[in-house]
Amino acid sequence: MPRANANGIEIEYETFGDNDRPALLLVMGLGAQMISWDERFCQLLADEGYHVIRYDNRDVGRSTWFDHAGGEPDAAGMVQQAFIARMADPDAPANIDAPYLLDDLADDAAGLLDALGIAAAHVVGASMGGMIVQALAIRHPERVLSLCSIMSTTGDPSVGGPTPEAMAALLERPPADRDGYVEAAVRASRVIGSPGFPFDEDRVRRRAATAFDRGYHPAGTARQLVAIVASPDRTPALRSLDVPALVIHGADDPLVQASGGQATARAIPGAELLVIPGMGHDLPQGAWAQIVEAVVANAARAQVRS
Repeated sequence: MPRANANGIEIEYETFGDNDRPALLLVMGLGAQMISWDERFCQLLADEGYHVIRYDNRDVGRSTWFDHAGGEPDAAGMVQQAFIARMADPDAPANIDAPYLLDDLADDAAGLLDALGIAAAHVVGASMGGMIVQALAIRHPERVLSLCSIMSTTGDPSVGGPTPEAMAALLERPPADRDGYVEAAVRASRVIGSPGFPFDEDRVRRRAATAFDRGYHPAGTARQLVAIVASPDRTPALRSLDVPALVIHGADDPLVQASGGQATARAIPGAELLVIPGMGHDLPQGAWAQIVEAVVANAARAQVRS
């Protein structure tokens, strides 16, 4: 797959569809490589007339790793520290020594667009990726034609919190061996996945095995988690956005509960909210058609405005 020099790092990416079509940038979540955007899902968007781009965020997969930034942090301890501090004072800074923040990952996305010669794109982010595209729209509004935030939240600690079971799954360090990693991925998917849709264990196993082979990197996942908890609440800045926005959330998401999506939709002026019954913290194949339809409709809103 091709690599681009962007924002001072190297980013691995892949495209679908004709490059003379409007660009649609897909941004994945915590510790998740670009392959978490299923190829068939990407092709569905490309078939709607878009030049679809998926990529590895910094510190995962085959993009630049930040192991030089101090090794693997105590992400679990930092999450607890930030939670206690923000529950006492929601406006207090996290006071966490993070090697980078969500703003830096947003700048990576802008840098990738620069490297590909794309002035502006429709952007879609899932989970942490939703946080990144929110930050991208805040920091680089001229680069965002339309915004879709999926199963994400605003950074306000009072919304979108995980259930205890989901938090345990998030913070569990997977085994270092390939088979153990795959089994851990299956267990986690059963905890945070979509109860209203069939559980495709074979698909989860294949994707986990491929991710392990591409770049097993728990230290990078830990640093990304620190970036999330160290970044400020985006709610005030989201209120200033002027962009067609869509928020999609699973009604049964245990990792980022639906209040996170609802708060995101309230914060962005004119945002539409789509809550999908039975969907958890994943992108079940049975919901792809509905998600693609909604993303395409939101992108069309940008064309009407232009």
